[in-house]
Amino acid sequence: MCLGVPAKVIKVLGDKAIVDYGGVRKEVDAMLFPDLKEGEYVIVHAGLIIARIDEKEALETLKLLREASILVNKEILAHSRSKFS
Repeated sequence: MCLGVPAKVIKVLGDKAIVDYGGVRKEVDAMLFPDLKEGEYVIVHAGLIIARIDEKEALETLKLLREASILVNKEILAHSRSKFS
């Protein structure tokens, strides 16, 4: 399964950009968006910016990803407890 993740553009460095994934910053390829601007929200897949999105959509998606992560972690914990009980 592949997943594109929303990120905020912190700095544009030619055909590269520094993006923020909720506190984690990474350098990614921005070659498909030569007019990219700091402060924009984008979708990053495999280290490449593949789309621009608006802030509302980005924040909602990040919220849903956090909620999904919490549910998965709870399920893993419950499964590991039942396995060793």
